[in-house]
Amino acid sequence: IKIYSLHVECKVTSRFAHTVITSKIVNRANESREANFEVELPKTAFITNFSMSIDGKVYPGIIKEKASAQKEYNTAVSHGQSAGLVKITSRKLEQFHVSVSIAASSKVTFELTYEELLKRQLGKFELLIKVRPKQLVKHFQIDVHIFEPQGIRFVETDSTFMTNELTEALTKVQNETKAHILFKPTVDQQKINPELEETLLNGDFVVRYDVKRGATAGDIQIVNGYFVHYFAPHEMPVFPKNVVFVIDRSGSMAGRKIEQTRDALLKILQDLRPEDHFSFITFNSKVVEWKSSLLQATAENVASAAGFVRTLSASGGTDINRALLTAVSGLDKAERLTERSVSMIILLTDGQPTSGENNVEVIQENIQKAVNGKYALFCLGFGFDVSYKFLEKMALSNGGIARRIYENADAALQLQGFYQEVATPILMKIEMQYPENAVEGLTQNHFKLFFEGSEVIVSGKISNELDLLPVEIKAQSHTSDLTLKEEANVKEKEQVFQNQSYVFGNFIERLWAYLTIQQLLEKSISAQEEDQKALEAQALDLSLRYSFVTPLTSMVVTKPAGQQQMELANKPTEAG
Repeated sequence: IKIYSLHVECKVTSRFAHTVITSKIVNRANESREANFEVELPKTAFITNFSMSIDGKVYPGIIKEKASAQKEYNTAVSHGQSAGLVKITSRKLEQFHVSVSIAASSKVTFELTYEELLKRQLGKFELLIKVRPKQLVKHFQIDVHIFEPQGIRFVETDSTFMTNELTEALTKVQNETKAHILFKPTVDQQKINPELEETLLNGDFVVRYDVKRGATAGDIQIVNGYFVHYFAPHEMPVFPKNVVFVIDRSGSMAGRKIEQTRDALLKILQDLRPEDHFSFITFNSKVVEWKSSLLQATAENVASAAGFVRTLSASGGTDINRALLTAVSGLDKAERLTERSVSMIILLTDGQPTSGENNVEVIQENIQKAVNGKYALFCLGFGFDVSYKFLEKMALSNGGIARRIYENADAALQLQGFYQEVATPILMKIEMQYPENAVEGLTQNHFKLFFEGSEVIVSGKISNELDLLPVEIKAQSHTSDLTLKEEANVKEKEQVFQNQSYVFGNFIERLWAYLTIQQLLEKSISAQEEDQKALEAQALDLSLRYSFVTPLTSMVVTKPAGQQQMELANKPTEAG
């Protein structure tokens, strides 16, 4: 079985990435063999299309509502569940894997398409392409086109498998608003060494870039009546933070996990700003406060905290409820905090609540009542014994986010990386306002906090008659209350994309649908049951209308007669 062609074709238009992976395989054996198609794609992406064609006959994947797809599958396949075609493989990736049996000297072409909105983190967008053909490929290429009307500030590529020879196969062309990256190694360049038929291509191929930002009120782009508004202020004064770190030191954290936690916390302590206030709470079945109140991050206090962190050891149960309530009351009681500052609680745990209150619903209720919208709660779940669902719901209900920390060598870096994302709040209470009568289907347009290096994105549909789209942004910075105004000329904005050959049609409409689905699903996590149903129904409707494989839909893949006729591709979620 020989892969004779493997193409990764990626178009990024204004942060929205559309990737098509095409693999062509021939069976050189004199009997039928299994041809495999294995793709790792970002978890943040939605699959939108898949097909395989065997000797000219096309077998398309059909996207349906999950329950009805499952029912159809159960009828067709008498022997119960198949493993499904998609599974989570690592911190950032999931894998789509399908195999089909093809006759001697037959050919099969697999094609998978997925889309995602690139998210700005720490000042850059990242496009991650996983490369693992497992054999030498005669025609191999990665072709990335980026078009950013705002202008491209820089673009860089990075890869975990580059050698000097392979670098020669990489070209990068860039002008004001476009970049083209082509990686096209010959068979010889792909070899580990000339004698061996083994490939070097195994790992990550990453493109990172950022855009230029001129206008203070962000940048608006419009295509076919849909708009997207990007807002990413920079060089603003940073809000002082009041941070309570709530650290699990129950028995299951013993060994490597607590070591990695200590390493990460020591680095994070160095990153605190002198005007920040902070405190530590550690817990097993007992809750211990490092100090009775939050302290300013002076050199002396940081050094004393480092001493405390070095002594962290792990044993005993897990009383998440009391630990978090102690953190909240610490912030409630805190005195001498800076007038305009941002308060947050960062919880790190690796297990289920086992001591004190251990009903997760009751804990969620207690914490939400105590926090009462005053502070942001971030929940980091270490490893796979946590109830991620519980942590995610608790974080989203309290203005924060949840993140899983994967138990491997870089766990300390994952923890630090997360802290860096939330370390520099520069705006709070951001309101993105548009004329009510002229805009519909608006995605989320008010945000509690904005962190340096990220980006606010709002999208919606404008009514036909509109010539000018006025926008107003209100927010609080550390030093003042801001109001920013801007007017977008609809006709002029539409013109920008008119003559771009590789802009894929209605991409802002698809971007709007992608963002709306993501936000509906996120909202449904912390919603009451009846609201949850309505939010999911809306998200399902959009998933079907724009053909996205989301947690509410399935793609049904059929195969030629005589093989397992049907398989399902579902979207896995971090909460399982």
